[in-house]
Amino acid sequence: MRILVVGGGGREHALCWAISGSPLCTKLYCAPGNAGIAQVAECIDDVGAEDIPGQVALARRLKIDFVVIAPDAPLVAGMADAFADAGIKAWGPSKAAARLEGSKSFTKELCRANDIPTAAYERFTEVAPAEAYIKAQGVPIVIKADGLAAGKGVIIAETIDQAVEAVRDMLSGNRFGAAGASVVIEEFMQGEEASFFALTDGEHVLPLVAAQDHKRAFDGDTGPNTGGMGAYSPAPIFDAAMQQRTMDEIVLPTVRALARAGTPFKGVLYAGLMIDAKGPRLVEYNCRFGDPETQVLMMRLKSDLVPALLASAEGGLKHLDLRWSPDAAITVIMATRGYPDSYPKGSEIRGLAEAARVEGVQIFHAGTKAGPDGKILANGGRVLNVSAMGRTVEEARARAYRAVDLIDWPEGFYRKDIAWRALKA
Repeated sequence: MRILVVGGGGREHALCWAISGSPLCTKLYCAPGNAGIAQVAECIDDVGAEDIPGQVALARRLKIDFVVIAPDAPLVAGMADAFADAGIKAWGPSKAAARLEGSKSFTKELCRANDIPTAAYERFTEVAPAEAYIKAQGVPIVIKADGLAAGKGVIIAETIDQAVEAVRDMLSGNRFGAAGASVVIEEFMQGEEASFFALTDGEHVLPLVAAQDHKRAFDGDTGPNTGGMGAYSPAPIFDAAMQQRTMDEIVLPTVRALARAGTPFKGVLYAGLMIDAKGPRLVEYNCRFGDPETQVLMMRLKSDLVPALLASAEGGLKHLDLRWSPDAAITVIMATRGYPDSYPKGSEIRGLAEAARVEGVQIFHAGTKAGPDGKILANGGRVLNVSAMGRTVEEARARAYRAVDLIDWPEGFYRKDIAWRALKA
């Protein structure tokens, strides 16, 4: 098949890397792609990931057989529906089903209606009642922009003043635009976070594996929230019993509820979980693979990814299974100094070839572009995903950081404590 992957980040590089090894893939394209993806796919950099008409026209022009829509924003905007209307086979949920990520209040209401364990919450569109609710509940408390905010729309407020400021920034300060026109305020859940993934064809569900990521920018889980500064898999806290509870109590009720509503979810469900002594509770859903979790999942996946994506899109997951390496995988994010706030672009990154030669290492590009004379330039906030496999978390971690040390990029920074929970377990 001729396959098109929509997107241009680290998640897309990992997916392209996996898809490129499939015997079912005769030609692989990525739009817009990046400098790393160009090593495994032909990149079409003049069509943006959120350009729905442009992506449909591109798929027609290239005679694409199957489209993999990787990022959240085009899915929430209805890209899968546009491909369906054009008669082009695509993987990813419809606009109606993607509301699971596009509207936090929609998901919280679905949880409430179907007894899915999650944090207590209320939704607000006005500042005054939101402030009153915060003062009545106390702190710590979590303030979330209702819509998509590039992974930055969640504020964990430690004081009443911080919580009130976050609400005002979103509702009246227009900090996240339309995404923050309403906010969800919910209880602060304590425990250990995990990310669990499951493919679904709208009826059947195929559990994948879990991972843990690191949202805070700096060591010790300090600093601002980010899109993720690193990840590892497997997650020690997420054993077979925890997976079964997550399927029975969270994922399966969600899939059934969406099917009953006439909006079946076809794609990957990414459940962000908080796990404590009572078991798993849903933090939030995403309607696509996680970033940076995809990088460690693709490293551990031993089966062909393409048949699984096809079965999810067409139906047929009931008879499919996937094989996973028992080894550990880790990815360390190298980001531009200043991220997640403002940051410069265009700095040169050197030493990538030497770093990639470290045993077990695979470097996925997230925000790079090709410069003159073959130079690799930083072109985003999260720029590189230095990933590694090892028989243990310790071995994978040592390999990843050995590769990081070989990369010459003074304008970058990274956390030095990725996988600390696994090492502590």
